[in-house]
Amino acid sequence: MSENIDQKLFPLPYHQGAFKNPLFPRTWPGVTPASTTALQGILTDNHKRWHVFFNDRGFHNHAAHAALSLWCLGADESILKASYEENCKEQRPAFPPPEPITKQNWRDHLGDEKFYQGYLDFFKGELEHKAMDTLLEEYVFSGDANFIPGAKHQPELLNRFFEGLLHPMIHTGFGVEFSLPGTFAEGLSQTAVHGASSTKVLPPTMFVQSEAGLASRFASVIGLGSKVEKKDVHAFTILARVLADPAFVPTKIPDEYGFYKETVELHGDAIQKHVDQWSLNGDLQKKLDELVWTNALIYGVGGFEGDGKINADFFYMHLVTSSLFLSSIFSHVKRSSQVILLRGYFAVCLGWYISRGRPPIDIASFFKDASSLPVAPGPQPTPHKTAHPSPTSPHAITPDPWLPIIQSTLTHPDDHLPKLQRALSEYASHFGSTPAGTFADTELKDAELIDGTLFIRTAGLTATRMGWLREGVAPLDNFWDRKGFFDNLKL
Repeated sequence: MSENIDQKLFPLPYHQGAFKNPLFPRTWPGVTPASTTALQGILTDNHKRWHVFFNDRGFHNHAAHAALSLWCLGADESILKASYEENCKEQRPAFPPPEPITKQNWRDHLGDEKFYQGYLDFFKGELEHKAMDTLLEEYVFSGDANFIPGAKHQPELLNRFFEGLLHPMIHTGFGVEFSLPGTFAEGLSQTAVHGASSTKVLPPTMFVQSEAGLASRFASVIGLGSKVEKKDVHAFTILARVLADPAFVPTKIPDEYGFYKETVELHGDAIQKHVDQWSLNGDLQKKLDELVWTNALIYGVGGFEGDGKINADFFYMHLVTSSLFLSSIFSHVKRSSQVILLRGYFAVCLGWYISRGRPPIDIASFFKDASSLPVAPGPQPTPHKTAHPSPTSPHAITPDPWLPIIQSTLTHPDDHLPKLQRALSEYASHFGSTPAGTFADTELKDAELIDGTLFIRTAGLTATRMGWLREGVAPLDNFWDRKGFFDNLKL
C-alpha cells in the first residue's frame, strides 16, 4: 500500500494548531517511519476502496479510527496492518453517486448514503481553496447549514454531525486533530449522509448569531426570564438534575435499534430545558472540561457494578471517545460556534444517557472499590532488592499502571478499545492531579470525592472487562456490553 500513498490527502500526521488547543493530544513514543508509512497507506487504501457504511443498516467503517488510534499509541506497522486486514473483511466497496454533488445541489441529497462518494469529491474540492476552520463554520455551524426559513426539508448539519452515535463528529475530529485533509473530507461526507434525529434538542433557535441572543433564548425557553441563575452551573449539576427528574424514569426495555430516537422524541423538550440551565459564559474551555469529566463519570461510574466489575456499555463508551475530539474542533471555530458545539453535544450525550436506562452515579462506591492501581494478570516481575520504593511494593511491580494497559490495548482486536483507552490516558495526563473536593460545590451527590484517579480506575476496569489479550486472557464476547441499565425496571 505504501507505494500508492496519497500525500496530498494523507500527509504525515501532526497535531496542527496544538498551541491553541489547551487539551492538545499527544503522540506516544513508539511511532516510527515504518509505522507512519503503513498508516498513510492504510488511510489512502481505505479512502479509495471502501464506503463509509459497511452494511445497509448504517454500521460505520472504523478502519481509519483504529489505524490512527493504534499509530498514535505507538503500535508498530505489523499491528496496524493486521488491524486493517481484519477490518477489510467486513467492508463494502465504494460506488459512484447517482449524480455529482455541487455547490448548487449539496443540500438536495442529505441523508442519502448513495451520495457518499459525491459528497467526498465535493468536500475534497472545497478543501482545495478553503481551510478546515472555514468548512466547519460553513457546513456544520452556520445557520444556512442547519435551518433555512421556509424550506421543506431542513439541512440540519449539526444534527447530522452528532448522528450515528457521534461517529461523524469523531471522524471529522480525527481529520482536524491530525491535520489530514482526506480524513476531514470523509468526516464531513459522513455527516452529510446521516439522518437527523435530534431536532428536538438541536432546534432552529440554537443558531442565533450573538451570545446575547443565545442567553435570551435560553432564558425564555426555560421560562425564567430575568430569573436565570446567575451563579455558574456546572455540568455535574445538570447531570444531578437529570438523575432526579422523574420524567426520565425508564418504563420499558427498549428495542435493539431506535431507542435514542425514541428517547429524544419523548423527552427532547425536557432534556433541552435542563441543558439550557448550564452556564456557558466566561471561560468556555472550562465548560468543555466539564463535559470530559461528565462523560467519563457516565461511562465509568455509571457502569460500575462493584467487586471490580463494570458494565462496559457500548453506547456510553462512545460518549468518552467522542469527547476526545471536542477540544480539537472547539479550538478551530469561533466563540458563537463553540457555544453551539458544547450545548448541542451535551444535549445529545444526555439523550444517550437517558436512553440506556439512566443508571445511578454511585461516586462513593466507585472511589472506594475501583482500584487506582490496576495490575495486569499473569506472571509479575521480581524487582531487585534496590528497587524503589521497596522490592515488595506493588508500586515497584507496576510503577505506572497506564503502561501495561496501553501495551495490552495495542494487541486487542476491537476497534473501539484503543480510542477509549487513548482518551482516558489523555485525560489522566491533563487532569490526573485534580484533588478531591474540586467539585464539592456542584449538586451531584458525593462529587467532593471525585479526583483525578477517575480515569485510571475506569481504564483498569475496562481492561479487565474487555480482556487482557497480551497477558493471555480471552476477549469479551462481542467485545462490549449492550444490555443497558434496566435491571431495576418496574414493568
